[in-house]
Amino acid sequence: MTTARLLRTTALVALPALAAAHAAPVVSTFGPLRNRVMPRLAGQGRSDHVALTFDDGPDPLSTPFFLRLLAERRVHATFFLLGSEARRSPGLVRDIALAGHEIAVHGWRHRPLLLRGPRATYDDLARARDLVADLTGRQPRLFRPPYGVMTTAAHFTARRLGLTPVLWTCWGEDWRARATPRSVHRTVTADLRGGGTILLHDSDCTSAPGAWRSALGALPHILDTCQESGQAVGPLRDHWAGGPSRARSEP
Repeated sequence: MTTARLLRTTALVALPALAAAHAAPVVSTFGPLRNRVMPRLAGQGRSDHVALTFDDGPDPLSTPFFLRLLAERRVHATFFLLGSEARRSPGLVRDIALAGHEIAVHGWRHRPLLLRGPRATYDDLARARDLVADLTGRQPRLFRPPYGVMTTAAHFTARRLGLTPVLWTCWGEDWRARATPRSVHRTVTADLRGGGTILLHDSDCTSAPGAWRSALGALPHILDTCQESGQAVGPLRDHWAGGPSRARSEP
């Protein structure tokens, strides 16, 4: 067998194995499995606390409404920002930080990492992380992949960049054109437990136009539901052991 033929044969055998290794973490996309066997990745925290998170912003048309409502309720949250959107609205990024919210990384563009190799994954996350750090003066600590799809490259990249991947335990499906405040509240609370992490969207850049209004309309009712069940609501930085007491973070 010639050297060239040996290399081709080796490549044909190795490529499927490499592809499988790259995609293996995709199993964490399945919520029930993730919540049961990957609690930290799912965002499971201390039992008296619920983490409130938002993806896909910042959006100057919608994010200020969420900031105003959260300020009225005296609640802080974690905003997973897209670098491409943050670059368009740097002042809004600073407003989020100045309001006391936690800012985390959602990548530079909302594209599935499953279609990206290690170099492209690193470049995407590093670019977003560095922009957030430049705008806020603080290095972000958390990362959430677009569509919640992790890859082996994403895990290694996050570790290199000092980022911890965090997904969610419940969401509102608020990106749908047919979503309403009532449907978002119902969908979130169906899976909401103490220690859970809620995913909502403060932007419709990857959702149906105007879909953010369903999340905004549902948010007061979600906060009320948490308060009635004795759960403090706050950002992910307060979500694990050692976070602030309920009295400090309760709305």
